[in-house]
Amino acid sequence: MKKQITDSIYYVGVDDKAIDLFESQYVVPKGVSYNSYVIRDEKTAILDTVDPRAEEAWLTNLEEVLNGQEPDYLVVSHLEPDHAGNVKKLAEKYPHMQLVGNPKTFALLPQFFDFDLTDRCITVKEGDTLSLGDHTLTFVMAPMVHWPEVMVAYESKEKVLFSADGFGKFGALDAEEDWDDEARRYYINIVGKYGAQVQALLKKAAALDIAMICPLHGPVLKENLGHYLEKYQTWSSYEPEEPGIVIAYASIHGNTAKAAKELAKMLEAWTTDPVKVYDLARADMPTVVAEAFRYDRLILAAASYDGGVFPCMEDFLHHLRAKTYRNRKVALLENGTWAPSAARTMRGVLDEMKNLTICEPVVTIRSTMKEADKEAMKALADAILA
Repeated sequence: MKKQITDSIYYVGVDDKAIDLFESQYVVPKGVSYNSYVIRDEKTAILDTVDPRAEEAWLTNLEEVLNGQEPDYLVVSHLEPDHAGNVKKLAEKYPHMQLVGNPKTFALLPQFFDFDLTDRCITVKEGDTLSLGDHTLTFVMAPMVHWPEVMVAYESKEKVLFSADGFGKFGALDAEEDWDDEARRYYINIVGKYGAQVQALLKKAAALDIAMICPLHGPVLKENLGHYLEKYQTWSSYEPEEPGIVIAYASIHGNTAKAAKELAKMLEAWTTDPVKVYDLARADMPTVVAEAFRYDRLILAAASYDGGVFPCMEDFLHHLRAKTYRNRKVALLENGTWAPSAARTMRGVLDEMKNLTICEPVVTIRSTMKEADKEAMKALADAILA
């Protein structure tokens, strides 16, 4: 769709509602947007392209805004194919257009495309500017947010931050859904490992007078910017957003599931904090990972399996470790018929993470939950609530 954001800035991105898995792993039932922008001034700059899936619609939007004019610049803020997938196409279409990027951009670009860049590259570094006339772009490097070549651009006349993948979310632009939930799922699963780098970028952004944020996915943010900045501050510092308990269970025949649900009932009777229960064999894994980061407490309930832990729990723990899960309280419940091993295995992975408080007791159920087990489960509930 083409949309005028300000008198001089246009949105020319495209909604993709046919995609089933973003990056071949994230379910996107409401699609995703590939955002691209144009600034019209004495010089015309395009800020990023879109995924090849959306090439035709994007070129239509772009040509409508350009209205027969050849653009002067293409700013490449991020080389991931959902944003840079049409760089070569555009460079060939407009042979006099120059490409703006940093040294890492142009080091990596030939790995994606084979075309002659001679005399077509403008290499920028931290703090460099590009004048378009009344509008000036200042470039801010954002390495590992979440690729090494990433940079953002600040337009000072209209106080717009073009934030690359920062402040993005899943969902097409017309999706009626809360920003927080899909932005959280997007951030934690895609950017979450790089909290220190996001913190560094936030410190740079704090020195800018920002009236609008234009991300590469999701809506343009114009109001209540403090809310979005606060969320990013919380997420990137690995602190919980709010009190609450996630119970994530991995059950083979349903007995561990019964214990997890019984534990949830106990907790719901004793606290007003949210208690969320997820079946790891069936729930959307990125959603459960995001929820684990959202709340301050986590209970893992799993069946023993092959001398370790049931695979979907192992997968969940791998995701948490990869995204540097920390600063939480965790409790463990295991099930085993002859040689319970789930708790030991889970604890081994948790011990690799930072600043986790592991509650005692660890509850062990033998095959099926019995009345005697409920006393230990009550003690676990007390510990997680303490």
